[in-house]
Amino acid sequence: MNIGFIGFGTMGQPMVEHLLKAGHNLRVWSRRAASADSLVGQGALRCESPAALAAASEIVCTNVTGSADVETLAAQLAEGLAPGSIHVDFSTIAPGAARRVAAMYAARGIEFVDAPVSGGGAGARNATLSIMWGGKSALAPRLEPLFSVLGKTVVRIGDAGAGQVAKACNQMVMVAAIEACAEAARLAGAAGVDFSLVRQAMLGGSAGSRVLDVFGGRMASGDFAAGVEARLHHKDYALLMDEATRIGVPLPVSAAVWQQLNALMAQGWGTRDTASLLRVLELAAGRSTE
Repeated sequence: MNIGFIGFGTMGQPMVEHLLKAGHNLRVWSRRAASADSLVGQGALRCESPAALAAASEIVCTNVTGSADVETLAAQLAEGLAPGSIHVDFSTIAPGAARRVAAMYAARGIEFVDAPVSGGGAGARNATLSIMWGGKSALAPRLEPLFSVLGKTVVRIGDAGAGQVAKACNQMVMVAAIEACAEAARLAGAAGVDFSLVRQAMLGGSAGSRVLDVFGGRMASGDFAAGVEARLHHKDYALLMDEATRIGVPLPVSAAVWQQLNALMAQGWGTRDTASLLRVLELAAGRSTE
């Protein structure tokens, strides 16, 4: 297929590489030309603008930071997308923003799919992402050659915006688990017990999880360098708490985790790993983990 792609961060870069290896024709655009240089070297064609990229693509994919980024790009892509073409957005944005973009495109006969992903950089590199998408069910056959190259689990959640609701649920559970790991590490340390041994035992029991393995491992080793920048989880939590407020859903555990993330950001640790939630607890106890 002729695919356009915008957004070459930790996730986007390997996603484009997988699509190139699968034989798709890739066109790329970026605000900073240098960020796409390695992909051009692998066979992608550089476009001079989002509209030019859209005009040459049957499917355009975006993977950027926030709602405003997606809405701004959508307005530019709409100038080049032909009726019947598809914009697939892999970003994590507000459900309402996804619905607004879908409505804007619908007036032009263009399809929009919100397809946020879970699995992090490792999932993107290994093509094992979980893709939760929202859009018309009739689009599934056209999306399959794209999604099958990038992910291991692909689930249509519902209409446009539903994918973002699913991602909010995913982030809610995951970051709450990171906070639980931090509290377990803090309890173990305060009791004079080696958390690395506690974690080792827990991994073989009912508490075993990828979060305990990855983020708990960073806590055990005291390595808070960014694997996943905490600012991104903070942004995601802002989205889900806003959605919960909009529809009147109480989220007591998430509200507490949200405050811990706020405390993390207040310390200037947004570019550190979300495992830094342990540092928030240590700080409150008058201790330092670094």
